[in-house]
Amino acid sequence: MRKIKLHTQILIGMLLGVIIGIIFQEKAVIIKPIGTIFIRLITMVVVPLVFVSLFIGTASLGDIKKLGRIGLKAFLYFFITTAIAISVGVTLANVVKPGRGLPDEVQAQLLKNYQQEKIFDFGKLEERPSLIQTLVNIVPTNPVKALAEGNMLQIIFLAIIFGIAVTLIKKEKAKTVIDFFDGFNDTIIQIVHIVMRLAPYGVLALIAAVVGEFGIDILLPLLKYSLVVVSGLFIYTLSVNSLTVGLIGRFSPIKFFKNYRPAMLIAFSTSSSNAALPIAMECVQEKMNVSREVTSFVLPLGATINMDGTALYQGVAAIFIAQIYGMNLGIVQQLTIILTATLASVGAAGVPGAGIITLAMVLQAINVPLEGIALILGVDRILDMLRTTTNIIGDAAGAVVVNSTEKLKK
Repeated sequence: MRKIKLHTQILIGMLLGVIIGIIFQEKAVIIKPIGTIFIRLITMVVVPLVFVSLFIGTASLGDIKKLGRIGLKAFLYFFITTAIAISVGVTLANVVKPGRGLPDEVQAQLLKNYQQEKIFDFGKLEERPSLIQTLVNIVPTNPVKALAEGNMLQIIFLAIIFGIAVTLIKKEKAKTVIDFFDGFNDTIIQIVHIVMRLAPYGVLALIAAVVGEFGIDILLPLLKYSLVVVSGLFIYTLSVNSLTVGLIGRFSPIKFFKNYRPAMLIAFSTSSSNAALPIAMECVQEKMNVSREVTSFVLPLGATINMDGTALYQGVAAIFIAQIYGMNLGIVQQLTIILTATLASVGAAGVPGAGIITLAMVLQAINVPLEGIALILGVDRILDMLRTTTNIIGDAAGAVVVNSTEKLKK
């Protein structure tokens, strides 16, 4: 008998949680600590995973001077399109409001319960610094304190600065540092895999407790949430990528999608940008006439830092979870979502489920309860397949655009 895949286990866990919650009602809260432990395990790996993976992505660029224009153009393209993607997601979430519709008393009780958990500092919800102050605060005065407190924007800043500095020292010394963190990164990824094996049980416990206490009304907005994410991914992919490939890359968008189908299918079936990378490089170089120089640099770089589909999903998910809890996010907090998710895309590992870890980082940045992640895990696998496909389409579009501007020939 074939082993049931993790995403199926999570879906089964969610369905069982709903059933247990309906049958046992408030008694289902007894198993909630299992879910709390799962959330704490996710929280535990967020800081090291983000710092190390982001550092490696930056340090792996090598000689910054040698990279020159290609590196700069690729970076600008990926960051701009990722910011556009998450802006699309945030806009749709604000217009459709997928998390609204719960009774006021249910929202109030949800927020009250998770304030009492004392896992997060909800006192900061009322402190809304100005945009200028938010930008100033990105630069830490004490790196150790930033890491200890889990200040994600400061951690991202530290990782980028550290990664750039490593590229400027002697190669033999830089290799020692990079090899150490590369091994550290592999270790953290293994921890993530272990934690995700507990996901079905954690989701079962959290969903059972929520449904038992508040009823099935809390699950009704989930369909709206999924539709908003899917709509956002299609709108972004078919508009932004088609326009950039056609207008800047001077390549037919129809031929682009047709020639890239093999890579898209692999990305969709595996939910991994890294798994699709070899066939993606072949499609871009052989079928789109992108030079070897551009292909070999831009696509691996994109697999590391270009997560526009993931960023869009994180924007929708963060606002959806905040709406579920009846939390009104101000303009500064929504800009924080855009900034954090855009920067976090650099540290998002190209493996299945990495979006959940970086979503936890985004939620921490705006002080939204991480427990809300349990509500979306049941449909995450399908959405992961779609957003990974969007990610690798963006990688290829970036290569076509950079190749066109560089006018390099194979």
